[in-house]
Amino acid sequence: MAEMPKDLYIPPEALEVFLEAFEGPLDLLLYLIRRQNLDVLNIPMAEVTRQYMAYVELMRTRQLELAAEYLVMAAVLIEIKSRMLLPKPGASADEEHDPRAELVRRLLEYEQIKLAARKLNELPLAGRDFALVQVWLEQAAAKCLPEVDLDDLRTAWLAVVQRANVTRHHRIGREELSVREHMSRILRLLRSEVFAEFDKLFELAQGLPELIVSFLAILELARERLVEISQQAPFAPIYVKLAHADEA
Repeated sequence: MAEMPKDLYIPPEALEVFLEAFEGPLDLLLYLIRRQNLDVLNIPMAEVTRQYMAYVELMRTRQLELAAEYLVMAAVLIEIKSRMLLPKPGASADEEHDPRAELVRRLLEYEQIKLAARKLNELPLAGRDFALVQVWLEQAAAKCLPEVDLDDLRTAWLAVVQRANVTRHHRIGREELSVREHMSRILRLLRSEVFAEFDKLFELAQGLPELIVSFLAILELARERLVEISQQAPFAPIYVKLAHADEA
């Protein structure tokens, strides 16, 4: 099209998109300066103030509450412009500073913060630039055996002791028993079976002292994580296996 259609309808809400492009008075003022490649340290106040007031006038006609904070900056610009138009007295030791100095400082600080925010926004962000992935390892889940109930372990141990008392013979003597030797014996037994029943690890004919040392050996192996004691359900049989039998 060579010209704007006369019957073109522009909805009233269309201007709101334009206003939301600026995040505040400093953002608008910096936009006007950078758009014309002006020097921030030497702002031509007359032209910048004129363009700024044109934008503020558009805001006032559409959204007065949005233009309120912009009007404060407009008053600051007019004040600076007026101070620059006043005749300057002769040079003295107390010569007044440039009226634009405070505004220039605020603009430079705002521009640095805006650039820093843009660099932070360019960093990779989870959910926007990449997605987090969770992996489920079935092999690791298969190794999680049910924990054995302590009361059931105690009951199983008392059952072994009771069976040993039935077959016990009266003997008098002194014998030194080694927990480490019984640990080695139990490990040798478990190498030939994947799971061994708890009571199968005891030699009932050897008497109560041997049973106690064997029980201590099983507990020590479990504490050192050389064996695993498991039970499928309460009151179910208790089984013992080598801790790394699945990796062998």
